[in-house]
Amino acid sequence: MPEAESSRKDPTRRTKKKEPVRRTVSQICPPPRRPLTVADIRPGMENQRLGVVRDSMFQNPLIVKAELGKPRERSCSLPGVDFNYGLYIRGLDGGVPEAIGHWNVYKQQPTCPHELTRNYIAMNRGAVKAGLVTAQENILYRRLNDIRISDQDDRRQKKEPPAIPPNMTFGIQARPSTPFSDLLQHRYQQLWVQEQKAAQKAIKLEKKQKVVLGKHCETRCSLLRKYKPPVKLDALWHMPHFQKVGPHLDTFPTEADRQRAFKAHLEEHAVRQGTLRMGNYTHP
Repeated sequence: MPEAESSRKDPTRRTKKKEPVRRTVSQICPPPRRPLTVADIRPGMENQRLGVVRDSMFQNPLIVKAELGKPRERSCSLPGVDFNYGLYIRGLDGGVPEAIGHWNVYKQQPTCPHELTRNYIAMNRGAVKAGLVTAQENILYRRLNDIRISDQDDRRQKKEPPAIPPNMTFGIQARPSTPFSDLLQHRYQQLWVQEQKAAQKAIKLEKKQKVVLGKHCETRCSLLRKYKPPVKLDALWHMPHFQKVGPHLDTFPTEADRQRAFKAHLEEHAVRQGTLRMGNYTHP
């Protein structure tokens, strides 16, 4: 008995840990719900019906009712249990064992032999050296001496890419970050104010240094050049029998009274109402 108690209280003894419960794939991702059938209907369910009942009745979304506490059944028929959804890609590389065993290297396809271009410069040079000048002689010379440009010559004629240093960085260089301390101290505002003050000082200094020329004296020639002789405007034409017609109504006894009335009207023009300023006063 004491040995059993000591074994229970021994802290060095390891206790067996419970293994975590592993959920299956069907529990993590349950399969989609299939449409109801006659065999799934139990007494007391919402879709229980009297009379003749067919499986097609439970595939009509207008007739199927949602069960209490369960999601609505889909009326679409699904394939069997052995059906795999998605695109099945068959492995052609042998999987992991073959990848570990050897490395599959892509075999380069043989290139088709292409016909080399004719070297007309060399053929024309040889024809001139041989003393051939006419077109027919050149054609015969080219048939006998068919000179082609080799692949190596083609490579030399093509422009080679420029030499790029190994430590070169491609792309647009990022601008330096703005110092945050200058933003808090309004440093840029102070610099702008200083620049504006310096510009104003430069403008004032330039005005002081500018030579002000004195006024030039006008001469008779300059005055005559600017003088414009007055043009006498002819009076408008009027019919003769309307030229000496006097006014039919004259409310003023004399001309002095008339001028005095017009003068009073002009003095009160600003404080009277109306378009012609002949109405009431604007303020009492």
